[in-house]
Amino acid sequence: MTLRITPQPGIMDIALYVGGKSALAGHDEVLKLSSNENPLGAPPSAQLALAEAAKFLHRYPPTDHAALRQAIGDVHGLDPARIICGVGSDEVLQFVCQAFSGPGDEIIYTEHGFSMYPVLIHMAGATPVCVPETERRVDVDAILAGVTDKTRIVLLTNPGNPTGTILPEGELERLAEALPETVLLVIDGAYTEYAEGYDGGARLAGERPNVIMTRTFSKIYGLGGLRIGWGYGPQELIEVLTRIRQPFNLSGVQLAAAEAAVRDRDWVETCAALNAQQRVRLVGALHQLGIACDDSQTNFVLARFADGAEAEAVDQWLQADGIIVRRVSGYGFPEGLRITLGDEEQTGRVIAALTKWKEGV
Repeated sequence: MTLRITPQPGIMDIALYVGGKSALAGHDEVLKLSSNENPLGAPPSAQLALAEAAKFLHRYPPTDHAALRQAIGDVHGLDPARIICGVGSDEVLQFVCQAFSGPGDEIIYTEHGFSMYPVLIHMAGATPVCVPETERRVDVDAILAGVTDKTRIVLLTNPGNPTGTILPEGELERLAEALPETVLLVIDGAYTEYAEGYDGGARLAGERPNVIMTRTFSKIYGLGGLRIGWGYGPQELIEVLTRIRQPFNLSGVQLAAAEAAVRDRDWVETCAALNAQQRVRLVGALHQLGIACDDSQTNFVLARFADGAEAEAVDQWLQADGIIVRRVSGYGFPEGLRITLGDEEQTGRVIAALTKWKEGV
């Protein structure tokens, strides 16, 4: 059948997103470390709030997300009027691209940035401009060199995925200062809670007229299955984004679970402490095994092998042991495996499997 209805420019340039594998033939109990999920799951407080909200599934949810925005504001010391909530931080990023770019405009992202960026850019009909990183780290000068009179937005993953590295606050501020005021800097901080002492760009988004930060409930809050995120920035920009947000984009159960989760600071501290402990353990073990990796500021580690063939062999070895990690060839790392940090037992299982592979090489 011939398609006679023409899609908008850029739509057919979108490559379909492929999520992390979650099942292996022949294995009943798979250790899934491919999607950067919280090994402790969702906080009990959020589960209870969701169950209570489920009693009112026949009711439409509030359109202003006021209670969740207030909770986020209370916890992070932010003005709720400058917060927007979305179906994951992905939707907030989509709002930004849709509202502030279009055909003929350019959006910059870095070579190892989040793989959804080109998708969102093409959805808006804009042109993606990919600039290089340096040694798996964001290069501010490379971003600035990529700016033209057509540049409308810079999308920056910080900390990075799949690199796990972070752009220091001083460099982040230098970037914000050097960008033209007509260019919007978006700081995508999905892994902010795992980077000790980092505010995810909140200060810059609070002070500057052209900076927005985004966050998610999918990682440290363990609510990936509910898809909830938020953004924060100048009120004038947030009001623009709100104009294109569908009024009922978040359900009542999503809002209730997220509000309970963000207020559960003990749970966040417990998860962050476990992650930090297992991160040190796994990075140390990789170094002892002679496997290259950078210090991570996230809930995963990017292990780098000799080449793509060796990474494929290790991936198959781990799968034979019932362990799923993430190949990141699409991010420019054919030699890389991204390994989500698990709990103590899970990390031990990964280290044992890699040790056996190394001994057999």
